[in-house]
Amino acid sequence: MFKSLAADVLGLSDIGKILDKKDFDKADVDDYVFAEDDERIYVVIKSKSDEYCFTNLAMIHLDGNAAVSRKRTLHRYPYKHHPLSHVRIETAGTVDLDVELKFKLADKEYSIDIDKNQIERVKNIYKALTVIAEKCREIHRQMETLRHTCAAVNGMFVLRELPEQVVLSLPDIINQTVLQVEAQFNERRREIQNYDFGEVFARYIKW
Repeated sequence: MFKSLAADVLGLSDIGKILDKKDFDKADVDDYVFAEDDERIYVVIKSKSDEYCFTNLAMIHLDGNAAVSRKRTLHRYPYKHHPLSHVRIETAGTVDLDVELKFKLADKEYSIDIDKNQIERVKNIYKALTVIAEKCREIHRQMETLRHTCAAVNGMFVLRELPEQVVLSLPDIINQTVLQVEAQFNERRREIQNYDFGEVFARYIKW
């Protein structure tokens, strides 16, 4: 009991290490990356029970917190469906041996304990995640604008307000215009919803 309490106080319970790129294949989470679809690993944090992997497309967590079993559960959080936010660092206290990297993936909160001797690497991860969080927020803003614009354009074609004679004389024009609006919406949506953040990670992660 006292040993466990001391571990918690000192931050020894399950401190993670940030792996070098050459050691990514030593982590079990490496087996669950979609390399066939150009998914690439940029960060792996490995502790005794857990592994956290940041790729250009998702955060992957191999959860080993089951108290009575060595089984682990794999969680995958694509940035497209679980946008990053609230990125922050809790620095080490006088007796702590770890720093905490904290963030949210949609509504899921994470706090990862990392060896404080790797604080420079933690700072770089913090920078990358902060930029990604900003980009996720901007994608959401642009999509909301696009939806409102599309709704306004579609609202221009409320047929019930037009005389029947006009409706009967213009169906082809209206149909073609609506199809063009839909096509432009989908094209712009694909441009906006770019959740591949490989360039951001490559800018800040150099090990």
